[in-house]
Amino acid sequence: MDILYGLHPVEEALRAGLRRFDHVCVAKERHDARLQQVIDACREAGVRLRFEPRESLTRLAQTSAHQGVVAVVREKSVLDLEDLLKPLDTPRLLLALDGVEDPQNLGALLRTADGAGVDGVVLTERRSAPLSPVAIKASAGASEHIRLARVVNLVRALEQMKAANIWSVGLDERGERDYDQFDFTGNCVLVLGREGAGLHDLVKKTCDHLLKIPMVGGVSSLNVSAAGAVVLYEAARQRRTARNCSVPSPIKKVSEKKQKGLGS
Repeated sequence: MDILYGLHPVEEALRAGLRRFDHVCVAKERHDARLQQVIDACREAGVRLRFEPRESLTRLAQTSAHQGVVAVVREKSVLDLEDLLKPLDTPRLLLALDGVEDPQNLGALLRTADGAGVDGVVLTERRSAPLSPVAIKASAGASEHIRLARVVNLVRALEQMKAANIWSVGLDERGERDYDQFDFTGNCVLVLGREGAGLHDLVKKTCDHLLKIPMVGGVSSLNVSAAGAVVLYEAARQRRTARNCSVPSPIKKVSEKKQKGLGS
């Protein structure tokens, strides 16, 4: 069984409907509208509630940062890579993490991936942060909505993605071009490396392109979660612009008809 704690993670798990809940513990001492929303959601979903002292929740969550709610749930199911490679109606955007070990960074990246419209996240089975309660809390519940796949060998996974016509784009401070000069509107996977060390050499060689974020200050690079946010939202911007440009504007059509009528 897994432990979820915090208002957002528990609420988002209830909304997503992908977890099987055993029960939810609520602190007796807390009484406010925000917590009541979670209680109401549990009752609506038929999830058992237990009202216990805050100290009991702290022992269960192994932290005092539970905000008065702790859920005991079944482990989140993880997909196979093939599940992320099934055909979609639009070009896919994936995120692959090459050994990100800090659960706070993992959670922040999952939150960004969900917000930027990423179609799936690829994690390695070894030397990678688990989807722990800390990571789930850091994702503010976004981990409950994002599609996750774990692979044994990331290089082999990238080769498999290439065979599915998905460009692999690595982020590296010595990349060949700036991140905003790359076209993210097609099928692509953004590959982010370890905290401090970056991409493994073989992963870097496997990437089709290496991009960099230009830095003008005294440090040479950003934290991996911050760097991922910068690039993923640039990709989201490009893809949103491409979609908008592909759909004719009804306002423009009306304007053109009016101009034709006035000149006839």
